Amino acid sequence: MAEGEVFGFLGPNGAGKTTTIGAPPPEWARPRAAGRGGMTAVAESPTVVVIGAGQAGLSAGYHLKRRGIDPVILTADERVGDSWRQRWDTLRLFTPAFYDGLPGMIFPAHAEHLPTKDEIADYLESYAERFALLVRLGTQVHAVRRTDAGLLLETSLGPLTAQHVVVATGAFRVPRLPPFAAELDQNIRQLHSSQYRNLGSLHAGDALVVGAGNSGTQIATDIRGADPARRVWLAGRDTGRIPRRLFGRDIFRWLVPTVLRLPVDSRPGQFIQARAAGRGDPVFADAHARMLAASVERTGRVVSVQGGQPVVQADYGQATLDVRSVVWCTGYRQDFSWIEGLPIDKHGRPIHRRGEVLEMPGVYVIGLHFLHRLSSALIGGVGADAAFVAERILARHRSND
Repeated sequence: MAEGEVFGFLGPNGAGKTTTIGAPPPEWARPRAAGRGGMTAVAESPTVVVIGAGQAGLSAGYHLKRRGIDPVILTADERVGDSWRQRWDTLRLFTPAFYDGLPGMIFPAHAEHLPTKDEIADYLESYAERFALLVRLGTQVHAVRRTDAGLLLETSLGPLTAQHVVVATGAFRVPRLPPFAAELDQNIRQLHSSQYRNLGSLHAGDALVVGAGNSGTQIATDIRGADPARRVWLAGRDTGRIPRRLFGRDIFRWLVPTVLRLPVDSRPGQFIQARAAGRGDPVFADAHARMLAASVERTGRVVSVQGGQPVVQADYGQATLDVRSVVWCTGYRQDFSWIEGLPIDKHGRPIHRRGEVLEMPGVYVIGLHFLHRLSSALIGGVGADAAFVAERILARHRSND
């Protein structure tokens, strides 16, 4: 963006405010501001609405704008990047900075720096500002359905009609918990990884983290490091290890031009998908080493509840753990029931072709795990899918003119 151009955001009240690049930003636009901003008024029936202002939604906005279409981006968050700010305090990405940039703007850090969640949040906010993306904050989308006039969105601020809707709400929406979680003693503090922030989130006493992937490993290490006096167990199957560096280079220097470019319908891509479905993603070796150094105790999967306490698989059979807190790092399930008529496969995933929902013309999905490539849900990989979807929208838009 050149000096003298304007940027801003649409607040929930739709008030229009702008600021000039090169001038000191007003209070509402300053980084880490607590309030809401505004932007120029939005059309009553925009051509394209993007749902979600995370990395997928902003990438879609960038590519659409480059093609002459200025979409309206809706988010329930009060600030762009809040979905990252609200995660646990010590979270760091496992992808290095050179692979954490969105289209048109590199991530401002040393190439192999592993960004914190707040650095990612602030980057996303700066990205929206730099490319003057029209983001309407504090706007929840309750439903999408087709009408004679186009696609009707029922939002917290009233109805909105569009010709095209890009669903960029991400791969993860609803926390998944095992059925027996409800059988735990009511005095045990239970929370999903999406709710964990720091040690203050837990009761005093020993803790169990369920799910031995990268998130579970990080959270268990965080709890133990903050309070070495308490015992911390990490339960779950061993998902294997992946090195942080290989032949003196960050592992992503090797993965980005090879594995992460694989289409999901290729034979290698299908093999990797099947492995991930059966075992989960491997844990990075450096994170595993930090967990061991913190003396986190590893155990097998949680199999049941007995006397209100979790029962885990152990080397000698089964063991009951006496804990005061349980953090469920058990992932998420997708929920697209709010999109009326969206075709879904047996796994609950939208049926699409490279993000275009052919059975529901005008609807597109991006940012999903394994959407088109193995990198489709990663910050550094979502841009390619966004570009393809933007091209499809432009083609349809032209054909309707």
